Amino acid sequence: MRQSWTAIGARSFLIAYNVYLNTVDVGIAKQIARAVRHSSGGLRYVKALGLLIEGQAQVSMNLTDYRKTPVHRVVEMVRREAAQYGVSVQRSELVGLIPQAALTDAAQWYLQLNEMQESQILENRLAVSGQQQTAGEVPNAFLDSLAAGTPTPGGGAAAAHTGALAAALVGMVARLSLGKKRYADVASEMQAVSTAADKLRADLMASIAADIAAFDAVMCAHKLPHDSPADTAARDVAVGRALHEATLVPLHVADAAAHVLALAANVAEKGNPNAISDAGSAAHLALAALCSAALNVRVNAAAVQNVVARQRWLEEMTTLENGAAEAAEAVRYTVQKRMALNSQH
Repeated sequence: MRQSWTAIGARSFLIAYNVYLNTVDVGIAKQIARAVRHSSGGLRYVKALGLLIEGQAQVSMNLTDYRKTPVHRVVEMVRREAAQYGVSVQRSELVGLIPQAALTDAAQWYLQLNEMQESQILENRLAVSGQQQTAGEVPNAFLDSLAAGTPTPGGGAAAAHTGALAAALVGMVARLSLGKKRYADVASEMQAVSTAADKLRADLMASIAADIAAFDAVMCAHKLPHDSPADTAARDVAVGRALHEATLVPLHVADAAAHVLALAANVAEKGNPNAISDAGSAAHLALAALCSAALNVRVNAAAVQNVVARQRWLEEMTTLENGAAEAAEAVRYTVQKRMALNSQH
């Protein structure tokens, strides 16, 4: 069974992080990469390769869960391993995006601020105090970025954003069904739906950044040198790894959108009929998010060389699409029926 993106990246999407050593000996970089990556006995949630980039040895890493294996722990292990070979870290490089929490964790560790709270960060406090005034600026900023002539954000991020909108509408309809005697018998169910919708909304919003980071990693991998057979082999491995992650993100978005669609069906059937059009809108948006994510799954999976993984992803995607089509049709019927009843009163 595919691991949920909630487990590997909703809280901490893939961080692409490179460390440059003050040596041209790529063999040292490869030994360090072997020591730190999980597949050869190193740190959990770390993938690493040793490369020679523009005459400088580099340890290229993907960190898939910074909460469980924080960035500072990885960097310190690289430093210790480098010291054994008489070399040191010259500089590091971030590829794509990084969650603010990952930087906060590193600052807390290096500065030994063990009791520091997130609320002590000035920008966090300002964001909370100015939330109402700036609420309209956030979607505008995303749309402006989406419309810009850059590869990211693209269709995958837009799919995640659309799914989050659907989840928000589901949460709204569920809450409009709470605290009213007429719907007292479904109050506990609507409360559970609103909680689930909120979690899915947060998950899908996190997937926007995850999709951007994953595709940025693919582009960076394609830019790696391939002047020699060894370079070409390393580049192919990096590209394959990046494509693998870039396929998992929209696949998770599709799975989350399918869950949102199921919740939309619930509120359409049992929720406040005065918000029935919102329930229907949520279902349409969830279906659009799933279909958009499916396009990204297929285009990325087509470039993955692992035939077994590719076939598994495509089969899962087909199952999600078929189930969503049936669910969407059921919601459409329910919405039409309840709207007709409303018009008779």
